[in-house]
Amino acid sequence: MSVCRSLSDFLADLERRGDLKRVAREVDWAHEVTEIACREAKAEGPALLFEKVRGAAFPLAVNVLAARRRIEWALGRTPASVGAELEELMHAVPPRRLGDLWKLRGSAGRVLAMRPRMLAAGPAQEVIEGADLGTLPNLKLWPKDGGRFVTFGLVLTEHPETHGRNLGIYRMHVYDERTTGMHWQIGKGGGFHYHRAEKRGEPLEVAVAVGADPATLLASVAPLPEGIDELAFAGFLRGAPTRLACAQSLAMHVPADAEFVLEGVVPPGERREEGPFGDHFGHYSHAAPFPVFHLKAVTHRARPIYQASVVGKPPQEDKFMGEAVQEFFTGVLRVIHPEVRSLWAYFEAGFHNLLVVSVGNRFAKEGMKTALGLMGTGQLSLTKAIVLVDEEVNPRDRAAVFGAMARNFDPAEDFLLLPGVPLDTLDFTSYTMNLGSKMVLDAQSKPGRAPAAPLGTVPDPRAFDDAIVAHRLAWGGMLVVQVRGEGRATVERLVQRPEYAAVKLIAAVSADVPLDDDELLLWGIFTRFDCARDIVPARTEARGAWLTCRGPLGIDATWKTGYPEPVASPPEVVAKVDGWWGKSSGN
Repeated sequence: MSVCRSLSDFLADLERRGDLKRVAREVDWAHEVTEIACREAKAEGPALLFEKVRGAAFPLAVNVLAARRRIEWALGRTPASVGAELEELMHAVPPRRLGDLWKLRGSAGRVLAMRPRMLAAGPAQEVIEGADLGTLPNLKLWPKDGGRFVTFGLVLTEHPETHGRNLGIYRMHVYDERTTGMHWQIGKGGGFHYHRAEKRGEPLEVAVAVGADPATLLASVAPLPEGIDELAFAGFLRGAPTRLACAQSLAMHVPADAEFVLEGVVPPGERREEGPFGDHFGHYSHAAPFPVFHLKAVTHRARPIYQASVVGKPPQEDKFMGEAVQEFFTGVLRVIHPEVRSLWAYFEAGFHNLLVVSVGNRFAKEGMKTALGLMGTGQLSLTKAIVLVDEEVNPRDRAAVFGAMARNFDPAEDFLLLPGVPLDTLDFTSYTMNLGSKMVLDAQSKPGRAPAAPLGTVPDPRAFDDAIVAHRLAWGGMLVVQVRGEGRATVERLVQRPEYAAVKLIAAVSADVPLDDDELLLWGIFTRFDCARDIVPARTEARGAWLTCRGPLGIDATWKTGYPEPVASPPEVVAKVDGWWGKSSGN
């Protein structure tokens, strides 16, 4: 396809390819769109265009990037090829010799496209309206959400002193026709801009683009270093400059090709309860005070299409976007950390909860040094658990990763716990927002240490604990037991059993986590434990200030009192959608 500048252009291309489903029947913004989107994301079905949403004046697009094929069509290449090009650029800039310039000739156009192009006005400003969110098809995704939300708003801000731009996706709780919450999580560029403006006692101007071309969407979730312009990166991905136009009510530029632009300000010192919201961890995030966005104007195309994204239990649209972005930047991380061969953050665990890194060690424990470095790098600083594997192990292969754990991991020497550190805002397991604990598990082979024998089979744990209802030796390296109620007592008993002395990890999950579904099993484990509180060693030994763990490591990954509930569609909505759409998603 030719250069895609807008969501409308991309949807037209998808329709020509037969990968867009128009829905003429009126749908409800409360839960019904969610249920349909969940089913289609799991099936990697077509993008969806709902032509009639209850009470809304505009059509609604969802699941636009909820399939790898659509991302590849949008980019005109694979995400891995984007990553290879970025890695080549990193190695060659600045060029050391004339030959380096020739090698970069294929990338020259994309590099030149990184500078945005300024327009006097853009398609996003064909219609200028007053401050009114009431006609927009904003969704209530899950029953206990605090209300309706803007779920795919590309929030554009400028640093109040340097005027450097940031573009990120932050949910916005719709309070009324003129105000919303602004969920700026820790570590996010828009939040940094607001923090600085607030210290100066100034409001922060904010423009929110809703409905954008795929390059801009992907750039908005890219973990770029602070100060790097996401709109410039969008130009690189697109191969054509991002077009900007002067805002109508703000002293800033806005994406000229967006479907909608919401213009407003976030005043200093104002907070309002935001949430709850069923987010991509598959649970509700707790309500908490956040800054408030005040709408000043809405501009849009003459025939605009609104865009939303559904989040919840994996897989959802964020799976495909997150995996593409990982492939973009793996090569860049290799330039910074040349010992890294590959890495993979698992969407099943909400990306931030499980990162596997293959490392080519050049000295003893270099992998541990690498893990500590990654935990201080950009968005990777929100990672909760890092597993290190040898360079020949594919981080994406669950069986290979957990097999390496079974062979090479010794809790006494290869387990690092970091308590009391910053954590993803959406992580609820520590009971303290933004703070928790992290861990590193070193599953690399060690010189002079023979690998453990394969586990094979293990005795049925139901013989030792009546609370256990089912079990599985998952991926050959982790014993997982499904229990009634909370699982700490069960885990404490199992790690002491001599029958499981050779098992490195023993995890307890709740009854709502299916043991035979690899995706939901990883979700059920890694979203429900705090490393410091819920890791249960068989025994510990103190070596000065170093507390070492002996025997199997237990993980109480059961749902606990005080945790927010996992999200689920109302039964009546499931039945309604079953009646006219198709098979239930199981969410």
